[in-house]
Amino acid sequence: MKMNGAQFLALMLDGYGVTHVFYVPAIISWTLVELERTTGIKRIVTHDERAAGYMADGYARATGRPGVCGCQMIGTSNLAAGLRDAYMARSPVIALSGGSYVTSRHRHQYQEIDDLPVFAPVTKFNAQVDDVSRFPDLLRQAFRAATSSNPGPVHLALQGHYGEETELQEADLEVLVEERFRSVPPFRPEPAPDDVLAAVRLLSAAERPILIAGGGVRQSGAGPELLALAELLDVPVATALNAKDVFPGDHPLAVGVPGLYQRESANRAVLEADLVCYVGSQTGSQVSRNWTIPVLGTTVVQIDIDAEELGRHYPNAVSILGDAKVTLARIAEEAGGRSERPAWTARVRQLVAEWRASVETQMTSDAVPMRPERLLGELGRVLPDDSIVVADTGHAGFWTATYLDLTRPGQGFLRAAGSLGWGFPAALGAKMAVGDERPVVLFTGDGGLWYHLSEIETALRWGVKLVVVVNDNHSMNEQIPFYEPMYGGTLHGQHEDLWVFREVDFAAVATSLGALGERVHKPKDLAPALERALEADRLTVLDVITDIDAECPWGA
Repeated sequence: MKMNGAQFLALMLDGYGVTHVFYVPAIISWTLVELERTTGIKRIVTHDERAAGYMADGYARATGRPGVCGCQMIGTSNLAAGLRDAYMARSPVIALSGGSYVTSRHRHQYQEIDDLPVFAPVTKFNAQVDDVSRFPDLLRQAFRAATSSNPGPVHLALQGHYGEETELQEADLEVLVEERFRSVPPFRPEPAPDDVLAAVRLLSAAERPILIAGGGVRQSGAGPELLALAELLDVPVATALNAKDVFPGDHPLAVGVPGLYQRESANRAVLEADLVCYVGSQTGSQVSRNWTIPVLGTTVVQIDIDAEELGRHYPNAVSILGDAKVTLARIAEEAGGRSERPAWTARVRQLVAEWRASVETQMTSDAVPMRPERLLGELGRVLPDDSIVVADTGHAGFWTATYLDLTRPGQGFLRAAGSLGWGFPAALGAKMAVGDERPVVLFTGDGGLWYHLSEIETALRWGVKLVVVVNDNHSMNEQIPFYEPMYGGTLHGQHEDLWVFREVDFAAVATSLGALGERVHKPKDLAPALERALEADRLTVLDVITDIDAECPWGA
C-alpha cells in the first residue's frame, strides 16, 4: 500500500500488540496523531528521556512484550543511558530517536551530532533509517532482535531531528507483522538428547547438587518446571535476584538469593554443593560473588538459550543449549522416578533455619527509626497474592534480595540491573502495562527516588495507582564502606558530606503534587499504612523513616 512512514509505524506498533509508547517530545509526532486516530495505544509523555527508557523497560519485564520509547535527536544520549539497565537485564525494548538530516551532516547543524555510536554498547541492534523504503525490514528486525535468544534493547534512528522526514516520506510499504516476535520467547529450542542424558547422569550421581535459576527461567516462564524438577530429584534451589519470583521463598528446598545481594544460607549451600546446575543464568559477578561461589573445580551443568553464554565463566561438565522451560521438562522426563537426598536437604534446611535465627532480632525489631529488615518483613506479609514488587538497585536491591519473602505463585518481582533511579519509572511502566489487573509496589530508597521525582506528575496525569515504599534514611549510606577506610573511620573528617542528604518529607512532597502521602515512623504502623496504600485510588507514597546506621552485609 502507498502510505507515509507515520501511517506505517502506527499500523505496525498496533499489529505487534504495543499498548503504550513512552517518550519525550518531540519525536514521531505525526505517528502519535495516527495512533490517536486509528489505535488505542496510549502516548505517555515523560519528563526525562531516561525515564522513558526505564518505563518501557518496566513495561517489557512485566509483560514479556517489547516496550517502546523515543525522543528527539538532542535527547538521544539520555535515552541511550536509559537503555543500559534493559541491556544488562536482557529486557526487550525498542527505542526510536530522531537522527541527522542527510543534507546537514558535518555542517554544525543546531543540536546535531552523530549519536548513533552512543547506542552501540547498550543495544543488540542499532540502525539508521535513511529512506522510508527501508522502514519495514528494519522495524521487523528490531522486533526480531529485541525478543530473540537473549532478549535486549534495539535502536532505530529515524531521519530528521524529530523523525519527521521518515514519517512524511511516502512509499509502497507492506504492513507485515511477524506474530512470533510479539513477545518473549519467540522460539523454544529443544536441547540435544545426549546433553540431557549427560545432565541426568550427573544430577543423579551427585550427593549435594543445587539448582541456580537465573533471569532466563523467568523469561521462559519455566518456574513450574523448575519446581517440578527440584521436587522430583530432591534438589535445593537458589535464585538469582532477577529470578526471585520463580520459586516459592518458603519452600523446603528454597535457599534464597546467592552472590553479592544475598541470603547467607544461599551462599553457604552453593559452597557446600558438589554439583551446580545453572539454568538461564549468565553466571555473572553478582550471582557468583565475583566468581568465588561456587569455587572453581565444582562440577557445573549449564542450561542457556544463548550458546555464547555456555561455559563463559566456569568450565562446564555439560553445556545444554535450549529453552529453560523445555529443557527442564526434558530432564525431568529422562530422570524417571523420584530421588531422595535426606542428608543434603536436611543440611540445607539447617542452613536456612540458622540464617533466619540470625536475623530474627532485626526482622522483629520495634526500634525507631525502623530497621529495614522489619520493613521488608512487614511488606512480605501484606503483599497481595498477585502483586508485583519492583526494587531499585543498591540497598533497595540488597534488602529485597535478603529479607523479602515471595511465597505465592502469582507474586512477581522486577529488579534494577544496576541503574540507581530505575525503580520509580520502571514501576510506572510495569503498572501501566498490567493496569488494574495486578497491584504494583515499588521499594526504593530516598537516594533512588530523587532521580525521577518529577514522574509523580506523569503518574497522576495517567491515573497510575502505584504504591511507592521509600526506605528513607536521608542518605546513601551504602557508600559508608567505601568512604570509611579513606577517612580512617567514620569519626574522622567530614565524610558525611559525601553520602548524607537533607531530611525531606516525601509524603508531603507527593501530597503537594496531588498524590497521596503518608509518613511512617513506627513499625506497628507500617502494615496498616501498606493496606491503605494498596486500597488507594491513586499513586501513594509511603515515606518510611529508617535507621541511617543500618548497613547491609555485602556478599556474606
